[in-house]
Amino acid sequence: MEELRRIAYHTVLRACGFASLAIFCVMIGLSFLPRSAFQAGGFLSLVMTLVLLLKAQEARTKDHRKTEMWLYLRKESRPPQAHAQRVISTLMRETYLTFARWTALVSVVMWTVALTFSIFGL
Repeated sequence: MEELRRIAYHTVLRACGFASLAIFCVMIGLSFLPRSAFQAGGFLSLVMTLVLLLKAQEARTKDHRKTEMWLYLRKESRPPQAHAQRVISTLMRETYLTFARWTALVSVVMWTVALTFSIFGL
């Protein structure tokens, strides 16, 4: 079970890493306007949070054999077919929700920094 959780964590972490890289590139592109950069980062992080929440909702019904996690599992590590759908969908849902919480926190921090820049007139 721990291996399943680790693989779920790594698959979602990799996807969030790529999205974060894109957000970072947008923010670097707007770095000459710090308030706008953090507003864009906060907005895009919020979008990423919403996508993660949608993926968590979708995880309940998505066929477990079509998930990236299933492809990374060694054949001997895969749960029995009778329980695989329930186990994998539950793990993926929990993982998506965990990352959605973290991303929402990052979004709040970025919006707070943007508000601080706005207050100080930067």
